Amino acid sequence: MSHRGTLTAVITTVLGAALGGLLVWRVYRTKRKRLPPVQEADGLPEAPRPAEDDSTDAGHQTDQPTRPLPREECQAAQFPATPLPPPPPPVPSSDELLAVTPVMVSSEEEWQRLWPLMQKELSVFPVLGLDCEWVKATGVSVKGRASAVSLLQMATYSGLCVLVRLLAFRGGGQQPFPLSLMEVLRDPHVLKVGVGCYEDGKRLTRDYGLSLTCTVDLRYLALRQRQAVVNNGLSLKSLAEDLLNVSLDKSLDLRCSDWEADQLTPKQMNYAARDAQVSIALFLHLLGLDTPGGGSYSELAARCQGLVDAPFRSRGDAEDRAPDGSGERRRRARKPAAFESPESSGDQQVPDPRKNRRKPLGVGYSARKSPLYDNCFLHAPDGQPLCTCDKKKAKWYLDKGIGVLQSEDPFVVRLLFEPSGRPESQQDYYLTAKENLCVVCGKADSYIRKNIVPHEYRRHFPTEMKDHNSHDILLLCTSCHAASNVHDGFLKQRLAEEFAAPQGCEEGVRPLEDSDRRRVRSAARALLTAGEALPQQRREELQALIKGFLGEERELTEESLQQAAGLETRIFNEAYVPHGLKVVRTCAEQGLRGLMDLERRWRQHFLTAMRPRHLPPLWSSDHNHSKFLRKYGEDLPIKLN
Repeated sequence: MSHRGTLTAVITTVLGAALGGLLVWRVYRTKRKRLPPVQEADGLPEAPRPAEDDSTDAGHQTDQPTRPLPREECQAAQFPATPLPPPPPPVPSSDELLAVTPVMVSSEEEWQRLWPLMQKELSVFPVLGLDCEWVKATGVSVKGRASAVSLLQMATYSGLCVLVRLLAFRGGGQQPFPLSLMEVLRDPHVLKVGVGCYEDGKRLTRDYGLSLTCTVDLRYLALRQRQAVVNNGLSLKSLAEDLLNVSLDKSLDLRCSDWEADQLTPKQMNYAARDAQVSIALFLHLLGLDTPGGGSYSELAARCQGLVDAPFRSRGDAEDRAPDGSGERRRRARKPAAFESPESSGDQQVPDPRKNRRKPLGVGYSARKSPLYDNCFLHAPDGQPLCTCDKKKAKWYLDKGIGVLQSEDPFVVRLLFEPSGRPESQQDYYLTAKENLCVVCGKADSYIRKNIVPHEYRRHFPTEMKDHNSHDILLLCTSCHAASNVHDGFLKQRLAEEFAAPQGCEEGVRPLEDSDRRRVRSAARALLTAGEALPQQRREELQALIKGFLGEERELTEESLQQAAGLETRIFNEAYVPHGLKVVRTCAEQGLRGLMDLERRWRQHFLTAMRPRHLPPLWSSDHNHSKFLRKYGEDLPIKLN
């Protein structure tokens, strides 16, 4: 190689090395810009360096040492953050809420399709706007019967409104309503808000046996929040105008329209839906909630403390309970007068004539003052548990000296004599402790006893089936008790039809009205009161009627007329058999099994109609039946009481 060639090779080599070094330096600078500022690792283990991007200078590797990641990035790598749940959707405006199209429900299939969506919205915001519609013009439907609630409206926070046609469910069968519908109405953790919703609940119970709990009347809430313009009243229409600037159509032709029609008009559906939608919009406004996630049920209930399930008395009553005492001064200064116009009492402005003919639901219901179950135990002389009992009975054995106290807590008395019978198994209903609460809804502060087999049937059972029957006495709150009685009426009607045993109290059915005696009595009273004022021909007809009945030929005397005017027109019906006795007597013709079938039918009816969630352990629709058959046999002679 020549000198010139050698020099050229050297220069080429130097330039190539320089260019290669420059390229490596630029790659290194680029990598450093991508890394965060260097921080002390404080002993944390070094994280592996990310792999090079294949698209960047492939084939060139650097000897740059691995660098530790910052503390925050190391902790994030070891403990990845849980993604935050999405924020709840904003509460729609009143206009948006009212623009949602209502959905009609007339069958269980339609309800089941909508229920998952309602359930999802209630899990976000456990509040329902609620209202009811029925025939209000005369209190009598176009079909000639006393008007029951025709339509139930329920709206969620988004405006979804379900219109349930209740009459479509009131057919035959023991379970006319979907279970989820019954449970959401009596759910103690879902608020039902509206104007007059407590009273609507009483109607639902009276007409269908549907129990409605956890209601809040918006009128109370408006007064408490001091947001109601009192001069305009407290009706739903007034509250909507004053607080939401929403106008509701309350024209008479809509309010008193035929809510039992086979097809409701779009105007009717819109009218009904707006009442429920406005109710929940008012609730959100009165509590100042911007998002439906603004409070759990417990927080919402706390803000409505004292207003849950409280019937609205009157505005004056609510003001009288003002905490600052000003209400009492206003009450003393007021003149006795009607509270306000019919509009202020809610949407149902037309008085219901049934109120004058029926006692309000719940009359005669008085909650127990003391617990039913003391859960004291009686043991045999050898220590075998016999049964539970109340403390009064347990102390009776101690006072008589025929038992000794074994334990104070639990209260156990050991008998000093051999009992007449022992449990066949330790898995016996009468050995289980029982809670003092409503077996349907679990309410523990107010309850009364419920006879699962009504007394009008049980009273005629043979003694063998009436002894020790506490199994069929359960605790129900007053609301569930009233609902259960409505369902009992449906089964009684079916039994009346099956056994040709018409219902009726003994005073109303046992005596028969004698039409002949009634005509004679009316004739005598007409002669005594009108006398000579009657036309001659009419007077002679009446006298002939009375003479024929009394068997007198001579002229009627004043004494005879007084006797005829005081005739008793009701006579004793020799063939009368009470409804309950006739049903039991017919079942007894099939022997012991026939009566057990009747007993089982009532127990199963209670389970199906009320769906109790807090039954005592070992409660059964077949309770004691196998024991009866073993002890007495199927051929037991039935002696009815």
